[in-house]
Amino acid sequence: MKTDTETKAKETKGKKKPKNVHKKVVFVCTGNTCRSPMAELILRSKLKQRNIRWWDISSAGIHAEVGSGMSLYSRFALTEVGIEPGDFQPRQLTDAILKKSTIVFCMTDSQKHMLEGKAHVFSIKDVTGREVPDPYGQGIEEYRAARDELMRACDAIIEDYITQYQDGEDKLYDDE
Repeated sequence: MKTDTETKAKETKGKKKPKNVHKKVVFVCTGNTCRSPMAELILRSKLKQRNIRWWDISSAGIHAEVGSGMSLYSRFALTEVGIEPGDFQPRQLTDAILKKSTIVFCMTDSQKHMLEGKAHVFSIKDVTGREVPDPYGQGIEEYRAARDELMRACDAIIEDYITQYQDGEDKLYDDE
């Protein structure tokens, strides 16, 4: 009896390996000023630390506050852990962004349900068992809590989703 690995190897034998194929992760929240920009920058930082390439990380908002910039407390919460926010600008989520995405992570289940059927959509709750509450309009402690939850989520995303690919190649392909 053949093992699953032998079956997959046989199915993929002779297929061309995709080289340098960029995969795309998009984080989604409401306004793209607090949670999703923090998630974007945290995941980028973690991938860079691990020297994981071929992933483009971005974020967008269902009702983006285009032109408003990242919230001050989000910026502060990131700099506290050594992540430089740069000149982040919010952007509106579009069907084109969804179509180009490999994986979409929403901050809440309700956001996920709004996007189901449009892409490979998950919520942070699917990853960690908890949603990321919106800190908008609250104090720095709520932003720190959101940042810390997103840091845990990004570690899990790397482990459970991103490491199934290596340098743009799906590990289902063999080396022959």
